[in-house]
Order: sequence, then C-alpha cells, then structure tokens
Amino acid sequence: MASHKIIIITAPSGAGKTTIVKKLLGEMPELAFSISAATRAARENEVHGRDYYFLSTDEFHRKIDENAFAEYEMVYAGKYYGTLKSELERIWANGQYPLVDIDVKGALSIQEKYHGQALTIFIQPPSLEALRVRLSERGTETQASLDERLGKARYELSFSEEFDHIVVNEVLDVAYTEVKTLVEDFLAQP
Repeated sequence: MASHKIIIITAPSGAGKTTIVKKLLGEMPELAFSISAATRAARENEVHGRDYYFLSTDEFHRKIDENAFAEYEMVYAGKYYGTLKSELERIWANGQYPLVDIDVKGALSIQEKYHGQALTIFIQPPSLEALRVRLSERGTETQASLDERLGKARYELSFSEEFDHIVVNEVLDVAYTEVKTLVEDFLAQP
C-alpha cells in the first residue's frame, strides 16, 4: 500500500494548474485526483463526483459540523471549497497518492495538518498581465469576476514563498516537466 503522502498543487486561477494536474494524472497512474467539495454551480461539462462534489451551502456546513474536512475555505464570497478526509482515505486505501488541486489558503491548511507527508507546489504565472489575458480568453468571466480573480491572485502570490517549490508557468511543457520531476523525486523518498 502507498504511504500516506499527498501531492498539493496550487496556483492563482488561470495560472495553468488544472492543465498540469490533468497531464500528471494521465502519465502517473500512482496518483489519483482528490475531488474537492464545492458550493458553486457546475460549469459546462463538469460532473458531480468527477470534477467536484457539488454541495449545497447547507450540506457543506453540515460536513463542517461533522469535522469531515481535511481543510475548507470560503474562497469567494459565499462560495466554499474543501477537501474531504474521506476522499484522501479513499485514495490511500486504493494504494495511490492523492493529488490535490486546490486554492492557496486550502493548500497551506493541508500542508500544516499533514506536515512531512505533503509536497506543495505553487504554479506561478509569468505576470499578472499574462494571468489577465489567460482568464479573459476563457470566456467564463464577467469584468467583475475577472477583477475579483486578479485581486485574489495578487493576494495569493504573496504566499508563494510558503510552499516547498515555486514553478513559473511561462512555457507549459517546461513547467510541467519541472512539476513532474518534483513529484517523482518526492514519491521516491522513503
């Protein structure tokens, strides 16, 4: 059975984290995606139980009361995200390592709770302007939500030094190779 190691990848929204995570999962069968719980509505093509566990705010609060989360945060006004302890246990029981794709505050929470078991990688955009362009190109943001995400990104970038590694995603393939090497090296340690 796999040891109880956790791979945590975080980044400001639009920095390329999800693309890197999907590629890692496609190439490293020893990793399993840790499905987060969220109170936001599903985006087009997102599926409950695959992309997120989409919960009502009441359900989310009930799970908080039950101490069911390894971490949780109100990431945006009224929108909660969290990592269920049961999700980590499910992956470890399957002989794999959880790959947690999470916001910065949540990543710091898990890092604190699972100190020594966790590898934390911060994916950094080359600049805030590059991030603005990436978020705009998604076509999913209103001007208000774009401004909110950029403000949050500025705040999140201030925490980058608290993570084990910072990988600047200027060229996706280069950033991915760097992340994969960091993960392989961490998993190879006893």
